[in-house]
Amino acid sequence: MTAPLLNHLSQGPDSAPPLLLGPSLGTSYALWDAVAPELSVTHRVVRWDLPGHGGSAADLIGPGASVGDLAALVLDLADALGIDRFGYAGVSLGGAVGLHLAVHHPDRLTSLAVLCSAARFGDATAWRERAERVRREGLEWLVESADARWFTPGFTVPALVRDHREADPEAYAACCDALAAFDLRDRLGEIAVPTLLVAGRQDPATPPAQLREIADAVTGSTLVELPGASHLAPAQCPRAVLAALRTQLDGPPASGMEVRRQVLGDTHVDRAQARQTPFTARFQDFISRYAWGEIWTDPTLSRRERSMITLTALVAHGHYDELAMHVRAARRNGLTPQEIGAVLLQSAVYCGVPAANSAFATAQRVLEELAEEEDSG
Repeated sequence: MTAPLLNHLSQGPDSAPPLLLGPSLGTSYALWDAVAPELSVTHRVVRWDLPGHGGSAADLIGPGASVGDLAALVLDLADALGIDRFGYAGVSLGGAVGLHLAVHHPDRLTSLAVLCSAARFGDATAWRERAERVRREGLEWLVESADARWFTPGFTVPALVRDHREADPEAYAACCDALAAFDLRDRLGEIAVPTLLVAGRQDPATPPAQLREIADAVTGSTLVELPGASHLAPAQCPRAVLAALRTQLDGPPASGMEVRRQVLGDTHVDRAQARQTPFTARFQDFISRYAWGEIWTDPTLSRRERSMITLTALVAHGHYDELAMHVRAARRNGLTPQEIGAVLLQSAVYCGVPAANSAFATAQRVLEELAEEEDSG
């Protein structure tokens, strides 16, 4: 019989680089609602629920649980989804899971982001006392102070407070046991995966000093402090969190010429540059700076989506030489021949059948050339 998995939500193309997102104690994967859809444009995003939280079964862990137990559940989930290596980002307890993975399973991670978390979460006795009280009295007494612990004054996310109220007390208490026993301070120097630390400047639970401690110990790590953010930064400051994660996952924005080469290929760009004259130089510079440096670098749309739009526009205007170039670009941007065909078929409806007929002929020729090049290569 297959062991039960953590409840999870997958978004984004299965072929995209995988990214797992971990939640904070007392919340569900809804913590990432304002961030995950944007990340799923370029990544296969899998966000998961802690045991007894959201849709995850409470009996996945029990009294005396450890962060290592939670990390093992995350790896079980990744294995079940066919994910070998993945980027990971987690908040608070979810961040602790990421630190554990980076120390004990570095071969599974491509990158690590630790948000509003710590290598040790204060006094272990306080966590054990919280666990015992939750087992005796339930969670309502904690729910009443959730906003004060999670957000700056006047801010709230009702869905997350509801998650807290509806969490299973026994599973919540087991997570408290895990936090009580967690201490990776003496092993932080072993972390070699690219690491981002994100701190909320108004976070009373894991103040910036605790993230700074990790950043100082992990060689090459980056620390970002978010003004106006408390403990649940992805919910309170999603745009800032998204910007930090995108920079880590995708690197700093490429220049226009870099993007032009990535999309169109060195051969095409070198040929265009070789043909450049004093008369056309300003136009070539304009294309690189504006079309490729501003439009194609805007992260609102993925390159796959931009290729689809560009193909349609070129069909509409009958620019078949440009279409041939962008069929090649579309393949470079991850579109399959079937997806390119679907775009051209859609164009037949809105741009006209004769235009689509010519476009199919152009695309067929380019795809055959690409196939021949792959066979000869």
